[in-house]
Amino acid sequence: MVYSVAIAGASGYVGGELLRIIAQHPELQVKTVTANSNVGQSVATLHPHLAQFGSMVFQDTDAQNLAGHDIVFLAMPHTKSAEVAGWLSADTLVLDCGADFRLESEADWDKFYGSNFAGTWTYGMPELIIDGGVARQRQNLSGVKRIAVPGCNATAITLALAPGLAAGVLDSQDIVSVLSVGTSGAGRTLKPELLASEIMNSASAYGVGGIHRHTPEIEQNLRKSADADVQINFTPVLVPMTRGILAVNTAKIIDGVSAAEVRAAYELAYANEPFVHVLPEGQYPATSSTLGVNTCLIGIAIDEHAGRVVIVSALDNMVKGTAGAAIQSLNLALGLPEQTGLTVNGVAP
Repeated sequence: MVYSVAIAGASGYVGGELLRIIAQHPELQVKTVTANSNVGQSVATLHPHLAQFGSMVFQDTDAQNLAGHDIVFLAMPHTKSAEVAGWLSADTLVLDCGADFRLESEADWDKFYGSNFAGTWTYGMPELIIDGGVARQRQNLSGVKRIAVPGCNATAITLALAPGLAAGVLDSQDIVSVLSVGTSGAGRTLKPELLASEIMNSASAYGVGGIHRHTPEIEQNLRKSADADVQINFTPVLVPMTRGILAVNTAKIIDGVSAAEVRAAYELAYANEPFVHVLPEGQYPATSSTLGVNTCLIGIAIDEHAGRVVIVSALDNMVKGTAGAAIQSLNLALGLPEQTGLTVNGVAP
């Protein structure tokens, strides 16, 4: 069966990445692409690498243009998705690539976003370890019609820390994560701090002091893995690369736990995961190894002097961090093989 697809916000980076992946998905056919300021322009104007869709024209993002599709992706700014989702029928599979439906706590939403709480959709991270290690989130995605795609930073940190917390080998109360993040994570809208003259040969921290909006999402995820309260200090750093995230995560090792036990927890957790790979001892990932593919790579080191584990994770923020995760969850919702249309190995787009 071929499913008809609309992408709201297809002119942006995430929308373009969705189009790139869908081009190789045998069960999906894009019928409509919408935009805001780019209405009337062709896809080729903004995404010249997408020859398959080049002649399509961006339509207005309205209820009429989005109606009648089997699947609608929302690749829109935060708080806008909730409005658009309200236009869509209950039998349409809707995947929100923004933050509007990720959080379960209204108090967290109010604190970090300060707008009306829209509710919570099924979380689209299949590999997420839940119920204290008993299950995975993929079991909750089968047959659903509303999916909240995870944040890219949240994915890099969650996949790096969840196995250790679920296995009880890491302390959940003293976690520190510092991420090097590519500029595409900020979206396509022109921002002064993203001008070439500002970003070249420079790195700058942002969202400093526990105020980044992915913080409650990360803690929400890791609580499910640890089956306990989790506290994290998370700082992203904007670096001069177009795409990718390199996350350096540290946590205290529980007294009496050996380095071998820490590594074993990760190798067991991800042994059968097609898109998450633990590297051999002494090897650590680079963002260049994940460009264009739906893969998260993880390296593990033990700092015996500090009694901490250092877990380095790398992924492409546009693929495993967003669009690839959306397709992976879509496959599960539709009952398709999870890897359909997705690549583990490949070249950068």
